[in-house]
Amino acid sequence: MGDLTQKLEALPTVPGVYQLKGEDGAALYIGKAGNLRSRVRSYFRKDDQREGRIRLLVAKTCDLEIIVTDNETEALILENNLIKTLRPRYNINLKDDKTYPFICVKNEPFPRIFPTRRVVKDGSRYFGPYTDVTNMKRALRAIRSIFKIRTCSLNLAPEPIAEGKYQTCLEYHIEKCAGPCVGLQSREDYDDTIAQVEKLLRGHTSALTDILEQTMRDAADQLKFEEAARLRNRVAAVRKYAERQKIVSKDTVDRDLFALATDREENAAVVVLFKVREGKIIGREHKIVRPIEGHADDELMQSFLEHYYMEATLFPEEVFLGTPVCDPAPLEAFLREKQGRKVILHVPQRGEKADLMRMTETNAQLLLSEFKLDLMKRGEDRIPFAVQALQKDLQLARLPRRIECFDISHLAGTGTVASCVVFHNGRPRKREYRSYKIRSVAEGKPDDFASMEEVVYRRYKRLDQEDSVVPDLVVVDGGKGQLSSALKGLATAGVRGEFAIIGLSKRLEEVHRPGDSDPYHIAKQSASLQLIQRIRDEAHRFALELQRKQRKRKMLHSELLEIAGIGPKTVKKLISSFGSVRRIKQADEASLSEVVGKRLAARVNTHFSTGTES
Repeated sequence: MGDLTQKLEALPTVPGVYQLKGEDGAALYIGKAGNLRSRVRSYFRKDDQREGRIRLLVAKTCDLEIIVTDNETEALILENNLIKTLRPRYNINLKDDKTYPFICVKNEPFPRIFPTRRVVKDGSRYFGPYTDVTNMKRALRAIRSIFKIRTCSLNLAPEPIAEGKYQTCLEYHIEKCAGPCVGLQSREDYDDTIAQVEKLLRGHTSALTDILEQTMRDAADQLKFEEAARLRNRVAAVRKYAERQKIVSKDTVDRDLFALATDREENAAVVVLFKVREGKIIGREHKIVRPIEGHADDELMQSFLEHYYMEATLFPEEVFLGTPVCDPAPLEAFLREKQGRKVILHVPQRGEKADLMRMTETNAQLLLSEFKLDLMKRGEDRIPFAVQALQKDLQLARLPRRIECFDISHLAGTGTVASCVVFHNGRPRKREYRSYKIRSVAEGKPDDFASMEEVVYRRYKRLDQEDSVVPDLVVVDGGKGQLSSALKGLATAGVRGEFAIIGLSKRLEEVHRPGDSDPYHIAKQSASLQLIQRIRDEAHRFALELQRKQRKRKMLHSELLEIAGIGPKTVKKLISSFGSVRRIKQADEASLSEVVGKRLAARVNTHFSTGTES
């Protein structure tokens, strides 16, 4: 303690970051301060009124380390980075196991726009993070329906375009891309489109429609009526997108509204963010914080704001809070630096702004109630008996809460597909189901073993690189042969031994385990066997469904070949132009004749209108 006392006496009165460390040298708490001497010494004053958490932290502190910074903004950034890296026990942990997605505008010729969870500092622009993935997907759907943006990963440098290395693809033919790969769209025109997309992502739809309308009028004045018509349609689409956003304010200031709802008995809190742009709500984000024991509301709000804005790429002109923060100065300085103007963390008390905050707080309370109800429904801390029984019967090292099961399906060796179903705590998670088309097996030559090896390898090959959830147990539909093939797939993927795996044969419902020469028997009426049978049957059902859908698509495709004069090349041309057989059926004769000529168009139209070909 003598060294610690000397360090406390020598603390400077400048901004910086401090680490309180335990006897093992690990950081217990990381904080920032505008005056290190004043802030750190306040922990060690004798005060019986301090929270129990603070008293315990001070009792465990054996060492102190400081890093001096030039200002409070630098201290805020450094503190955030150290907390994410060291994850000290006594800091509020707002960072869970998943990373939130961004929308990336790639730094490249003719930029692509796509979702990503990795922010790479290569000059690309990122919009987010989106804690609600539904909002991100809605924005991406709007972009792809309104604007012509390429989705390919071709290198669109000037040289390969000039050399004619590429050909137009289906995206061009269905008018989802303007064909920059073959020189049909200039770099300047594409960049203008990207600028419009970014305005949409920022929520500035009014400014975007003003620009588009002016460009439309200019095109009409220059007698470019087709271009004016396309711009008119784009304006209508942007307005339709904006109409879905609720208007909450008459002014056009960009604001972020934050509200906090806590439940000390459940040891949980919800922080809600409403993004208001041009007076309209363009998105709602929320975060569940657990545990919150020992942390005051202002401390929870401060931690969430700092964590959010450290990750953010867009910054508002105003920030409204339902709960004041304990130390607003560092964050206000950071926002001023990013926004280029003064940004105040304001707690509205009356008028329209207070009404906005009441709406945000109501949503926070509602989401907290939904979270508590969901806990009750799911029985978060209750493990189903069948899951516990399965661990005991199979002698598993860990509880099989997450089970993934694979099945192979084909029709006499054709159209081979594989299914992967996911169960958590004995219940299906259908949104996590996955389907695979088998590539390694030749058509007409069934090989369930090779198919199983391929799908298991493909499922788990990126387990180390990606932040994927590792299963507790993998089940393969089949006996020793399928199990051996699955083990080969795991070995090739480099994950063999990281989780348990078994095979379940259909005939005698026997369980096969790696390394056992004889099958392992579980009582027929046991809950554990019934659980894995149910999972296996669900995988089988899903695989059959995939196989039937694939056959149906092939049958529809071959229906075109039944029309006299229609061959594979004409079928390919029709599908490329219309996208599907359903759209070909719906097309009129004039549209068809533009693709295949009047004679064949008449035959196609007659075939689908009468069901026969004359």
